[in-house]
Amino acid sequence: MENKIFGYVRENGKIGVRNHVLIIPVDDISNSAAVAVENIIHGTLAIPHHYGRLQFGKDLELFFKTMIGAGSNPNVAAAIVVGIEPKWANKIAQGIAETGKPVEAFYIEKNGELKTIEKMCRSAVRMVEHATSLKKEWVNFSDITISLKCGESDTTSGLASNRIVGRFTEKFLQNNGTVLFGETTELTGAEHIVAQRLKKEEDRNKFLKMFNEYQELIKEQGVDLLGSQPTEGNIAGGLSTIEEKALGNIQKIGNAKIDSALDYGEQPVGKGLHFMNTSSAAAEAVTLFAAAGAVVHLFPTGQGNIIGNPIIPVIKITANPNTVKYMSEHIDLDASGLLNLRENLDHYADCLWNKIIETANGKFVKAEILKHREFVLTKLYPSA
Repeated sequence: MENKIFGYVRENGKIGVRNHVLIIPVDDISNSAAVAVENIIHGTLAIPHHYGRLQFGKDLELFFKTMIGAGSNPNVAAAIVVGIEPKWANKIAQGIAETGKPVEAFYIEKNGELKTIEKMCRSAVRMVEHATSLKKEWVNFSDITISLKCGESDTTSGLASNRIVGRFTEKFLQNNGTVLFGETTELTGAEHIVAQRLKKEEDRNKFLKMFNEYQELIKEQGVDLLGSQPTEGNIAGGLSTIEEKALGNIQKIGNAKIDSALDYGEQPVGKGLHFMNTSSAAAEAVTLFAAAGAVVHLFPTGQGNIIGNPIIPVIKITANPNTVKYMSEHIDLDASGLLNLRENLDHYADCLWNKIIETANGKFVKAEILKHREFVLTKLYPSA
């Protein structure tokens, strides 16, 4: 198996596999300006979203962490930030600037939208020139960060596609790689296994605190989650309880021990396997992983999920032959041969290894080809 990739070495030493010039709106009312620049300047990528106004407390902290993390991601060569007001735009730009990459901030108040778009476009021309002048270098495959999240799970997920990702994860970690996983809400019934895998007691306690906070929230609301967890699609696919779903979910980390427990969007310190507190909603989780520095995402699916992300390529793996047949335009790795015993687990883990190498070297995955760019922020509280 190959152990080298052709990647972008960023100013802070992080390794990227894409080379975006990102246009970041601070708030929902700046989306149109960001999208306007993307439409005018070739080589730019806007990430519109619905929030950034009247947030407070931990929710506001997470907002800034996510937006700064998006611009700081190693797949981003340069960034332009636009907001209605200067303070928050400058805060995000300053956070991104700590990586050493080019970044500029603009604001619409006292300038007007059209004049601001013109200024952003002129800045974007310079940044695209910079980004397209950068040279790729041969680097160690293990120096990238990979994230894991499954979706539309069924019985084939825990039996096959999640296990393939788990075997890959074991091998990648043996080669000194870095992996992020999460889905706090979908660990119910397997949380004790995750807790036992954490190497340090302080991280075990941190993980259990985050998990228990979710459980208490559900109890306070007095709701029955059946139909939400597991989803109607999960149930149709043969997963009758959240515990059954959780035991299949954790197959994605194989038998690996866990090096740390991280809160929403928190950057890992050091290599290894790191749990990160995330929603189980696919687009929200992948957005948080990108903010924490993942540059490739592995997405095993049972019945098929079409999620993508604007910043990081999302690789889809399935072992369900019906999904391969009816949703082939979304599937990057057909692993259905594992269930009929045509090939074994190690074979497909090696296939996934090679697929990630191809992706890291520039080959588009299906979600990129189909322009799936779901950038969805995690919001903790109602707005003020």
